[in-house]
Amino acid sequence: MQLQDYINAGKIASEVRENARRKNHVGSTLEEICNFIEKEIESKGGRCAFPVNVSLNEIAAHYTAEPNDTITVKDTDLLKIDLGVQINGHIADTAVTVCYEPKYDFLVQAAESALREAMAIIRVGTKSSDVGKTIENTVKQMGGIPIANLSGHSLEQYTIHAGKSVPNIWSIGSFSFQSTEAYACEPFVTTPEGSGFVREGKIRNIFSLITRKRTKDEEVNKLIDAIWQKFNMLPFALRWLIPEYNEKTARDLIERSIKNKVVRSYPILVEANEQRVAQAEHTFIPKENGVTVTTI
Repeated sequence: MQLQDYINAGKIASEVRENARRKNHVGSTLEEICNFIEKEIESKGGRCAFPVNVSLNEIAAHYTAEPNDTITVKDTDLLKIDLGVQINGHIADTAVTVCYEPKYDFLVQAAESALREAMAIIRVGTKSSDVGKTIENTVKQMGGIPIANLSGHSLEQYTIHAGKSVPNIWSIGSFSFQSTEAYACEPFVTTPEGSGFVREGKIRNIFSLITRKRTKDEEVNKLIDAIWQKFNMLPFALRWLIPEYNEKTARDLIERSIKNKVVRSYPILVEANEQRVAQAEHTFIPKENGVTVTTI
């Protein structure tokens, strides 16, 4: 494990997250927010581990700006900003929710509190099911409902979801945290009227490579080589392929890559009852007597 890379990536991610928390985004388009944050990451010496997610209201995750996205943040919105920084493929994943509607402040507070309580109990050997139980209990005590089918995850070099899930509810089956792995913990919270589950939406504007196998389509093969060189196996946005390709060509090539099963797309995730969702997230590495939270 390259601990220093994880720590350096976390420092950048933390600074950028806190700047995003303080900034008034009302009136900004989602594309402006994504571009500003992604440029800030690069200006601080990091690289984006995935496109900045700017998920509004009932969209829990996986929305990033389209090219020329005109969606604008309103003064009644709940905006989740989920960002990732990588240094040599070692990732810091962190998120903040900015709330402009006071009646939903409790969702933000519940997500943040659940994250703090989870960080307080984790050390080498802690069971993931105990973390899920802590998050669930904290969220419910604060009047919210945890999203059961969203979770945190283990991290590996150039891999955001590395196989282990850090649950947001008590769950059967568990693993014990190890000092040789990095993890992200990310409570998602919805209202008492929510279902506590997300469903897939129709929008898909985040993508990643599945494989580098050659296809019979030479234009697709050239795109795959370019994606590998720029992003490795990490997620990317359609807007990241512009200006090397015009938008129409980029969309066509991505569709052909998906049909050839060399690229996957990620659908947005929407609260099943279309209730608002808040999120908080840190990346951490367990120690014998606690955790190193890289994104604190």
